[in-house]
Amino acid sequence: MSETKNWIVQGSYFETCNCETACPCVWLQPPTTGDCKLLVAWHIEQGHLEEQTLDGLNVAMACYSPGDMKDGNWQASLYVDERADDNQFDALVQIFSGRQGGHPSILMSFVGKVLGVKKVKIDYQERGNSRCVTIPGIAQAAIESIQGITGGQATISNPPLCVVASHPAVVAKSKSYRYQDYDKNWEFSERNGYFSAFVYQA
Repeated sequence: MSETKNWIVQGSYFETCNCETACPCVWLQPPTTGDCKLLVAWHIEQGHLEEQTLDGLNVAMACYSPGDMKDGNWQASLYVDERADDNQFDALVQIFSGRQGGHPSILMSFVGKVLGVKKVKIDYQERGNSRCVTIPGIAQAAIESIQGITGGQATISNPPLCVVASHPAVVAKSKSYRYQDYDKNWEFSERNGYFSAFVYQA
């Protein structure tokens, strides 16, 4: 096993799935529809793997869990920004496939099958209380945060299972969510979403 390298990626992330808001999977409870169909997108504001800079690049992942997410057996597909050169592509795959440790390695420990890794165009947009990602021909998702009872955004902090552990998650609801690739064909709206800043590091 190779030694873990020096790396960090930080920026903005969001996710959406087919669960009702707020997704019970973060509390280790069953998905509201019996399975989970998850799409996650990350925009890296600053990052590097050793001397390789990763600033400004985007990554996305689609995951399917046939039952409780805590039980594993996830299927996952990874998408890497087409603007990444070969070295950046390799660095991002190493990090987000969990091979370099950190929180991605915890997430990937639940994955039983990787469907594939593709270099694609990823358009990530962050506007106030909204987040949107488009992967032409594959995925499109838009979510908007839910206001809390005392004003501001409703948040969840430190759940037992989450995509991002470094920051509280803002609770959101999807305006739209479509994903079609491999053998998956999903389309939902008015379902769960989360977003926040994120930091992953070794």
